[in-house]
Amino acid sequence: MRYEEYTIEGRNAVTEAFRSGKTIDKLFVLDGCHDGAVNTIKSLARKQDAIINYVSKERLDQMSSTGKHQGVIAMAAAYEYAEVEDILQAAKDKDEPPFVFVLDELEDPHNLGAIIRTANLCGAHGVIIPKRRAAGLTATVVKASAGAINYTPVAKVTNIAKTIEELKEEGIWFVCADMDGDVMYRHNLTGPIGLVIGNEGNGVSRLVKEKCDYVASIPMKGDIDSLNASVAAGVLAYEIVRQRLQAK
Repeated sequence: MRYEEYTIEGRNAVTEAFRSGKTIDKLFVLDGCHDGAVNTIKSLARKQDAIINYVSKERLDQMSSTGKHQGVIAMAAAYEYAEVEDILQAAKDKDEPPFVFVLDELEDPHNLGAIIRTANLCGAHGVIIPKRRAAGLTATVVKASAGAINYTPVAKVTNIAKTIEELKEEGIWFVCADMDGDVMYRHNLTGPIGLVIGNEGNGVSRLVKEKCDYVASIPMKGDIDSLNASVAAGVLAYEIVRQRLQAK
């Protein structure tokens, strides 16, 4: 896997990236390497709460485009992340009830980019993703968003379930997409709303689903049993848009 121009290789380059304040999503370190320079890099990564992955030399060699990784490769965010508070403020600035997308361990960067694009077009105020086991703002995501990343804030949080709890205290209701839910047309999706989309294979996790106020399904008549995650997000998002327009 190559991370294009957002891959930073070599000890000095990675150290300076951290010290300059650049947002690093993931750090890949040669497993078993504990010398001073690498320990310093790991310490800087922990301070920034970057994810550290210990991998083999073969894995680093595969990822490297320079052949001079020196046992460390950092994967930098293509765009800076926002805070959840920035998303709520965006809603206040527009004098609108908050509308947020929450993505529970979505892994495909093309899906993430497409969902950011949909979020922008349907008037959502931002997207929330988890720090672990999920796609971050890589170059692929930026390209798939078709420019929407410039206008739609994306926040990265440690715990999706806890974040949902905190946002519920702000008056936001949450609906998650799941085939076992009631058909989406039966839910009242007006007012402050959070749309939760799950992992491509496993859907919304049990704990996150339990935090949601509604579980909504999309009616399907075909011979297969599920939609692509970004398509499902679009269908549900525009049901929210439809209900909002009718409520005005």
